[in-house]
Amino acid sequence: MFITDIRKEFYEVVANQRVALLVASDIDALCACKILQALFHCDQVQYTLVPVTGWQDLGTAFLEHKEQFRFFVLINCGANVDLLEMLQPDDDSIFFICDTHRPVDVVNVYNDTQIKLLIKQDDDLGVPSYDDIFRDEEDNDEEGGDSGNESDGGSEPSGKRRRFDEVCVEQIRREILFDYEQYEYHGTSAAMVFFELAWVLTKDTKDMLWWAVIGLTDQWVHDKITHMKYVTDVATMQRHVSRHNHRNEDEENSLSIDCMRISFEYDLRLTLYQHWSLFESICNSCYTSCHFKLWTLNGQKKLQEFLADMGLPLKQVRQKFNSMDMSIKENLRDVIEESSNKYGIKDIRIQTFGVNFGFKNRFLASDMVHAATALLESTEKDDSDSDSFIKALDSLSRSNLDRLHSGIDLAKKKLIAIQQTVASCIYTNLILSQGPFLYCYLMEGTPDVKLFSKPMALTLLCKYLLKAFVHSTRNKRCKLLPLIMAAPKDVEKGTVIVAGIPPESETSDKKNFFGRAFEKAAESTSSRTLHDHFDTSIIELKMEDRTKFLDALITLLS
Repeated sequence: MFITDIRKEFYEVVANQRVALLVASDIDALCACKILQALFHCDQVQYTLVPVTGWQDLGTAFLEHKEQFRFFVLINCGANVDLLEMLQPDDDSIFFICDTHRPVDVVNVYNDTQIKLLIKQDDDLGVPSYDDIFRDEEDNDEEGGDSGNESDGGSEPSGKRRRFDEVCVEQIRREILFDYEQYEYHGTSAAMVFFELAWVLTKDTKDMLWWAVIGLTDQWVHDKITHMKYVTDVATMQRHVSRHNHRNEDEENSLSIDCMRISFEYDLRLTLYQHWSLFESICNSCYTSCHFKLWTLNGQKKLQEFLADMGLPLKQVRQKFNSMDMSIKENLRDVIEESSNKYGIKDIRIQTFGVNFGFKNRFLASDMVHAATALLESTEKDDSDSDSFIKALDSLSRSNLDRLHSGIDLAKKKLIAIQQTVASCIYTNLILSQGPFLYCYLMEGTPDVKLFSKPMALTLLCKYLLKAFVHSTRNKRCKLLPLIMAAPKDVEKGTVIVAGIPPESETSDKKNFFGRAFEKAAESTSSRTLHDHFDTSIIELKMEDRTKFLDALITLLS
């Protein structure tokens, strides 16, 4: 059931208990976890933190902890499946679920005893009414008792009639559920939900506010929410930022060396540009790279003209941003925006937030997201999933800037790898039109292929590749198609990881239908698939079953 008063029905319930925190592997979940940890530290609530990467992990974590814990908090996992059916818990276990995945499973919505959903009701949830889904079964049971007596009187047609009604009702119920569960999409950031809890408890700090901002920015960077939703949520966060800055004006008139100041920015859509050279950032940012088509010679030429138009010397553009002349840096954003408009690159600036730690360190929210994601999906041999999780969690603390800087270096390598992979896929025509969708398969042996065995890296590559393809193709029909991408996952086991994303468009509602399509295709062909990711549009598949699985998808979506 949905919780209406998060303070009373959630926080005050768990405040004197031991709690198990089961946290998914994404940046929004990490930020939500940091906020909740800070609140638990304030009130000395005992908790155990368990990172979970998928459904199997979640099941194992629950089995290991169900004896010691009665209360479980699930962050960014658990809302979109029938959790009680999956975990088979005892009757006294209670699950608090704060999850951005939609649609929320109807059984979770209407279970009043064990499932408590910390989900904002103003998200457009569209949950079917209880009567449409469950009431019919109960009604039929009640009617069954009465009609048995009637049939003794020889009214045989009433039995047939009732069976016919049951079939009709079941069919309507299936249709309602299909319409509701057809598309996967995302709701309000979990970090924002927990920040609002901290605010209600009057325990919100600047660190918590910054984590909430990073959680929201993660949804924008990984393209999980619509532009409209992003702008609305940014406005909410902006009000909190103004409140905090106003509250601390008196204390911080004498700026201390370890102070923290968050500011609302209208900044450039150039990835990591303050920690890189401007030239490399333009070359490796999806937005500019696709507009200039930098994988072509013409695109390279156009970029040189663009830099000349801004009047920026190449020597300045190619050195680290921090080392650029102050006179150039002062009005750099305006200069870039002006030239971008001339070259048809609209909206080069976006509403976002920045932070200053003391005098020296400055980061944008998107820098934090890229750095933490790179640490979370590290491909180092010695790092286990939980090691990477702890490193990413550490990088979000301002006391751990070395970890953050190492994350930024990893993120740069990842962005360069994505850029090179996109260029080679377009050059070698690896993107094939399969009818209802585009398809691209990264062969074993492709440079950096190991990096793309991770779900977030593969999804980011997918989005980048589709945008680049739309900019480079002349086929109008292909511009409107979604993309499925596959990359080797585990060579020894012979598995590939497959991700599907909706068509590329600025006005897209970001709803993804591939989750249900993958399930149906796997079912109809008996393909050996593993649907273990919390995002249903990412699956693992046996290499030998790839062809029949794709054929089934084409048939299904045609």
